Amino acid sequence: MPTTAPTKTDYLDVPGASLYYEVRGSGPVLVMMPGGPADAGSFRKIAGLLASNYTVVTYDPRGLSHSPLKGELRDDRIVQIFADDVHRLLEATTKEAAFVFASSGGAVISLELVARHPEQVRTLLAHEPPSPILLPDPARAKADMYDIVQTYRSAGIGPTMQKFMMQTRIRQAPPPPPAGEPSPEAREAMAQMQRNMDFWFRHYFQAIGDYEPDFEALKRVSTRIVPGVGADSQGELAHEGGLGLAKRLGTTAVEFPGAHGGADTNAPEFAVRLREVFGDGAPSR
Repeated sequence: MPTTAPTKTDYLDVPGASLYYEVRGSGPVLVMMPGGPADAGSFRKIAGLLASNYTVVTYDPRGLSHSPLKGELRDDRIVQIFADDVHRLLEATTKEAAFVFASSGGAVISLELVARHPEQVRTLLAHEPPSPILLPDPARAKADMYDIVQTYRSAGIGPTMQKFMMQTRIRQAPPPPPAGEPSPEAREAMAQMQRNMDFWFRHYFQAIGDYEPDFEALKRVSTRIVPGVGADSQGELAHEGGLGLAKRLGTTAVEFPGAHGGADTNAPEFAVRLREVFGDGAPSR
């Protein structure tokens, strides 16, 4: 069952932005890094399930939801900047090496974090990183990502999502909208997601496609790096990314319940698997 422990919310000032973050539970720190347009809310189900074993830290990446920019953002440096944000978040929340779970684009960014600051991360679980360099045809995947960005700028979200679904081969359909007139809160949540999608496709999406991890550095770090894949996402682009990361590092990918978004859709089973990978932490009494 999810923990009933209170959730602390706060902001961390970082160069050029203010990061909103949430802390719940007790034990060693576990930072959860979202991908794409997702924010801290994408981890609320599983964070509650893990809070009896870990101090779970979730956050909104800069430019998304409650983490406003305070200056210009260099699109060509987004991966490095986002990784530095998590480095600073770790400094603010723990003095010990932490656990990190990173999903999708967050998994790509986590590789930069570990290459630069391995002393901060005890174990990294990089779940389905959609990086072209990890795929069977990197040049084609990178060109497809560029085409998606150009489509968004010229034709908007509808045609863009059609191309995105075709490229990523994601089979899991999004949940249907709730019936009836949406509440003011629901309308605001939908508007926020639209703003996040705009930021993602205009700034963040291509940066993930252009970034190439330093695999030689990753093989040398003290951090234990565990690539993850979904049990139900075989054949999808990001699943291939997880397998490609394992191949690059000379290890084996660990299978997790659900598909690409299994941490949300299969939260109870996913939390059990995470504990098996990370260890039980220090359960609260």
